[in-house]
Amino acid sequence: MTYLKPAALTRKVINPLVSVLRTGGVATLTVAGRSTGRRRTVPVIPVAVHGKRYLVSPYGESDWVRNLRSAGRGELHGRGERESIKATEVPAAERAPIIASYREIAGRTVEPCFTGMPDPGDHPVFRIE
Repeated sequence: MTYLKPAALTRKVINPLVSVLRTGGVATLTVAGRSTGRRRTVPVIPVAVHGKRYLVSPYGESDWVRNLRSAGRGELHGRGERESIKATEVPAAERAPIIASYREIAGRTVEPCFTGMPDPGDHPVFRIE
């Protein structure tokens, strides 16, 4: 799998800021680390397609993806609500319409990720259950 490392500004400033503000549909995903078991939190933008919710990794095979894949569950914290979730990875062949919806919602900030890695198979997607 492919991974596009976010810029230091994104990792150290923007992600922590949007995690606190939760603007633009941003929620935080907390999942146990696959090696340490320590809780890790990352900003995500859940997207709804045909009545089902999904999480998309614009940067590809990131740590939160590997942690969620390993744990199979986590906690999603949106504006004032916290929910325990179970997550199931979506096969690569079914990702394109979900990614298209995600790109509409997430906007231009994620476009370089999809330009640099145009194959939907490079962007893990999880169905929230």
